[in-house]
Amino acid sequence: MHIWMNLLMVLQMLAAIIMIGLVLMQHGKGADMGASFGSGASGSLFGATGSASFLSRSTAVCATVFFLSTLGLAFMSNSVSRAQPADTGSVLEKAAPAVPQIPTAVQTPASAVSN
Repeated sequence: MHIWMNLLMVLQMLAAIIMIGLVLMQHGKGADMGASFGSGASGSLFGATGSASFLSRSTAVCATVFFLSTLGLAFMSNSVSRAQPADTGSVLEKAAPAVPQIPTAVQTPASAVSN
């Protein structure tokens, strides 16, 4: 069970990092106006409008993988916690034990000290 949780955690992290990169590569709404005046976007790898659809679809796929891995991790962590025996009682009953008291030093009579 822990192997699957670790694999889902790695998948979730990879999807998150890829999704961050894809969002940062996308153009904002104002970038379309610059492309119409010949900023060089029409000569790109995907064409004038191809990059927007490719990047947005890739982002949607990464977001879906991220959310599915999150749901899988939540489901698995809930099933792991149910497999362990439930503790009954209050949180206050589980509090740390009191610090043991250190015995006070034995005081000797004054007559024994003066000898």
